[in-house]
Amino acid sequence: MKKIIWITGAGSGIGKALALAYNTEANTIILSGRKESALEEVAALITNPYILKLDVTDEDAITNAVEKVTSEFGSIDILVNNAGVSQRALASETSNEVGRKLMEVNFFGSVHLTKAALPLFMKKKSGSIVGMSSAAGKFGFPLRSYYSASKHAIHGWYESLSLELKDTDIHVMVVCPGRIQTDISKNALTGTGAAHNAMDPGQRNGVPVEKCARAIQRGIQRKKAEIYIGGGEVLMIYFKRYAPWLFRFIAKRISAK
Repeated sequence: MKKIIWITGAGSGIGKALALAYNTEANTIILSGRKESALEEVAALITNPYILKLDVTDEDAITNAVEKVTSEFGSIDILVNNAGVSQRALASETSNEVGRKLMEVNFFGSVHLTKAALPLFMKKKSGSIVGMSSAAGKFGFPLRSYYSASKHAIHGWYESLSLELKDTDIHVMVVCPGRIQTDISKNALTGTGAAHNAMDPGQRNGVPVEKCARAIQRGIQRKKAEIYIGGGEVLMIYFKRYAPWLFRFIAKRISAK
């Protein structure tokens, strides 16, 4: 069955891998991101791509993007709010401006696009909306204070949305990736807002991004409410929930990288 799939942060990492995973002759993949050149590179690998440059921190741009999608396609089957940025800085050394930027991209950008696109889902009362959180959205971690806060907020908002939509067939899912082989650590913000520009060892040895994309696909297909993807770090989610003393014992002793 033909699907219209809109992916933000589609120029690299998990977004790119998802676009390729959903690439069939039947599907149209809407590729959004800030860097048009990166989107064009991904589009060259897609059968039916539609490039839609978008900065999710710009509310007017979100409104215009949804209007374009509505005019071009009339509806959306899957929306993946994948755009995001991480952090590598102590809370005490992170400027308030950088903290706000992390919240604007990771939380408000995701929420504002979902709200703007929600009428398209409500019209047919079906489809899937994905909010991208993180393992750090389930527990705090050194050098991730604002990033973790933004991802914690994702859980509260999307869980509330899913309950409000309980009488429809609109599926809402939150994804919590752990260490995935992407450039997220390279692009992470330091306390001044500069790029971290270094690959964390844990990231380098993480789960292949293609495997992560397949897990997200399965989660959408099975209409999961929340999924965790990663290696041993995913265990920390369960330790935090069921044995918080054990979580704190381990968290104090493992590398923040």
